[in-house]
Amino acid sequence: MLTYEPGDSLAHRLDPRTKLGVQVAFAAAGFAHTTPVGLVALGVVAAGCLRAADTSPVSALSDLRYAIPFLALGPVVEAARLGAPWFDPEAAVDPALASVRVLLVFFVAAAYVRTTPVRESRAAIQRLVPGRVGVALGVGVALVFRFLPLVRRDLLRVREAQAARLGSERRLDERLSLVAAGGLRRSFARADALALALRARCFAWNPTLPEIRFGRRDAPGLVLAVALLASLAL
Repeated sequence: MLTYEPGDSLAHRLDPRTKLGVQVAFAAAGFAHTTPVGLVALGVVAAGCLRAADTSPVSALSDLRYAIPFLALGPVVEAARLGAPWFDPEAAVDPALASVRVLLVFFVAAAYVRTTPVRESRAAIQRLVPGRVGVALGVGVALVFRFLPLVRRDLLRVREAQAARLGSERRLDERLSLVAAGGLRRSFARADALALALRARCFAWNPTLPEIRFGRRDAPGLVLAVALLASLAL
């Protein structure tokens, strides 16, 4: 699961606002340049982001393995026909390019998540978006990053408990409903515990956030973000 991993890579030392800028600019460029040549160029940029984050593409693909079947299935469904010819390869080209584009955006997002602590992401968002709107967005992002690994862990525990009780002998729909129901119960319990913890800690709209500041090492990242945005006009 994608989570922050401490390290000393170049991306770890960048200001989170720089990394957010690169990520947003890359996503915008990815949806603007849909040709194979454009995707190759974006692939080079994505590889550079993974390199800067000291993250291998294999590791990123492993974290994104649940999304890959959906990306691979899209072109197949688009090219399938109910009559002869049963499969039209030309119809699969555009969906395949779209899947590659989404995968590249996932790679850049993986580089960001792996190198940015949750508190720094919250601080960056609250400095970019003023007022209580920024605070609400920052809190939302922080909760999502912290809750997703816990929800996944709860679902795995429910599935393991079902398997220990010979749940694997049930029908597929029964197994899915039991795992989903158990996961929802645990998620609601965690949400109640979180609400109680926030009240106990007197949740405030002006928390003390980590200090973040731009440095010289952020210059290449900012230049990359500007170049990606400028490419939209090409």
